[in-house]
Amino acid sequence: MKPITGRSGPQPDDEEPDDNLGPSKTSLKAQDQALQELGVALAKLPPSRLAALDLPEDLRAAIADYHSIRAHGASKRHRKYLGRLLRGLDTEAYEKAVENFAAGSKAEARALHQVERWREELVADDEALARWLAEHPGTDVQHLRSLIRAARKHDAGTAPSERRGKAWRELFKFIRQYLADA
Repeated sequence: MKPITGRSGPQPDDEEPDDNLGPSKTSLKAQDQALQELGVALAKLPPSRLAALDLPEDLRAAIADYHSIRAHGASKRHRKYLGRLLRGLDTEAYEKAVENFAAGSKAEARALHQVERWREELVADDEALARWLAEHPGTDVQHLRSLIRAARKHDAGTAPSERRGKAWRELFKFIRQYLADA
């Protein structure tokens, strides 16, 4: 009697691997997700930056419509639509625009933190004024000292969580303007 093998024909070891399968379903989904995120990031760009990009009219209209949608389900469908519109396009320039905008926002935040740090130090310590003058010799010393005095006087009893006075804001504006000009 012959043993039963259960299967006739070529065995799995005999098969050649098929390299022409294309991208996996997971990688296609990841690409679609990335395009949807890019579409949302484009929609969040300021109008001036968006106008500078060479966008197709249907994509430009879809981005404009994105801002008027409030319902969660509709928003989700519209994100997918944005991704679908971006699918056939060369998105390198759009990605670059989004990256440049994000980098600019981070630089602005760092600059504002530096201004806040200087303001805190100048109001808290007289030595900070000497450090400021050493780093920025062209400063109008009399005006800066009067702003520091006013900030100390008006905000002496103010808790850090409370709103500061006009002198506090004026000192901030002075420091920000000086650092922006320098």
